[in-house]
Amino acid sequence: MTALRAVIDLDVEGPRINKHLYGHFAEHLGRCIYGGFYVGEDSDIPNEGGIRLDVVEALRALRIPNLRWPGGCFADEYHWMDGIGPKEDRPRMINTHWGDVEENNHFGTHEFMALCEMLGADPYVNGNVGSGTVKEMSDWVEYLTRDGDSPMVRLRKANGREKAWRVPFWGIGNEAWGCGGNMSAEHYAEELRRYATFCRDHGDNKLYRIAAGAADDDYRWTETLMKAISCLGCTREPRNIFQGLTFHYYTVPGPWEHKGSATEFGDDEYYTTLAKAARVEELIAGHSAVMDCYDPHKRVGLILDEWGTWYDVEPGTNPGFLYQQNTMRDALVASVHFDAFHRHADRLVMANIAQTVNVLQAMILTDPDTQELVVTPTYHVFEMNKGHQDAASLAVHLLGDDNAIEVGDRSLNRVSASASVKDGRALVSLSNLHLTEPVEVTLDLRGRVVAEVSGRLLTAPEVAAHNTSGRPDAVAPAAFEVGAVTDGKLPVTLPPHSFATVELALTPEG
Repeated sequence: MTALRAVIDLDVEGPRINKHLYGHFAEHLGRCIYGGFYVGEDSDIPNEGGIRLDVVEALRALRIPNLRWPGGCFADEYHWMDGIGPKEDRPRMINTHWGDVEENNHFGTHEFMALCEMLGADPYVNGNVGSGTVKEMSDWVEYLTRDGDSPMVRLRKANGREKAWRVPFWGIGNEAWGCGGNMSAEHYAEELRRYATFCRDHGDNKLYRIAAGAADDDYRWTETLMKAISCLGCTREPRNIFQGLTFHYYTVPGPWEHKGSATEFGDDEYYTTLAKAARVEELIAGHSAVMDCYDPHKRVGLILDEWGTWYDVEPGTNPGFLYQQNTMRDALVASVHFDAFHRHADRLVMANIAQTVNVLQAMILTDPDTQELVVTPTYHVFEMNKGHQDAASLAVHLLGDDNAIEVGDRSLNRVSASASVKDGRALVSLSNLHLTEPVEVTLDLRGRVVAEVSGRLLTAPEVAAHNTSGRPDAVAPAAFEVGAVTDGKLPVTLPPHSFATVELALTPEG
């Protein structure tokens, strides 16, 4: 059995892990909104204002910190005034990006804000740059966040909402290099500065304006946007036009035309998927390095507001709805991402899984026939890791000679790990990415005394195992016996293709 050592200095705290790294994304795409979050007030499914209550309950257990809406590509064809007022009066539209289906606009601004309030999540609203106007976006900010008296305030009150909402996060378009307008980086940078200028702070609502950033490793796009607010080697602060800058990265096992199956894959495809997932760390580091040249004090946050696995759709489903199953493999993709997020918490301030319900790497799947709900293996990783939210990161030094798995021209670590500390407790996350071999990891815990240990384990006999309405707990966390700490050492044996968390209660310092 491979044996590794993980050295963790429990008293050497690193950057805080922003809770918003555990954010979510809900687009008008397939059955994410309609049939997922929203079933309508006349549905037999228990709901409040049409919002499905069992979905809300499941997500509240994750401490979901924020929700991004209405897109995605949909954001740049969405006109928000079509989604307010009496539902029967709202105009219909065609969702040209996703399935070419008709939208009735019954889920709009008020419904989204009600959903965020029910979830206890901060709203992240993505505005329309591609087909919208500066005035349209400025009016939306005013409608949502202004109190007192103004045209948009009066309109909001006429639609039943007296008090302004708090909206901290505001996206200035989406994927402007593609579905958001097919713009050049230079053209979008000019549009960004113009739109951001008219997205006003109203009262005590301070917008965190988020620029639509790069795809994958397009570092030139990132540099162009940073040049719009700073200069190379500047000692002054960047111009306060936008506060966050995104990039998008999806884990796609095969070529775009044949991405691969979510549930039927061989060993090579499994390792390829995990190696591509692990590449996210390279991309975070690359975009961060570019930003450091123009913003050495890290005033602008890096945001990965679309990430996750993207496979071929499930057979028999609408190809424009992006519905896919979710296996133990996906859980490990998520755990690898979070470990990378934690290591880059000095620059990375938000991330949003794509997507929350019924689309791509979802937390929740709902059956359109039986209306049953199941949570996915990825959901369990979010839940097991929630103790990292707003905790101080701890460096994990993995030592040993056999931690590499060769995958084509890339190397994949057999074990992925991260750790944090908060309120007298440390949380260590460990993933064994080897398909067939267990591994023993000895936690070498230094700097603090451990008073109590507990563990949880997520795995399944087969890595393609997934949850269905007939077997909702085929992949579910279980208690994990990890023994006791002796002389600061805690041996942990991880089964093949598994994810584990180890929680340590620490004695008071001093």
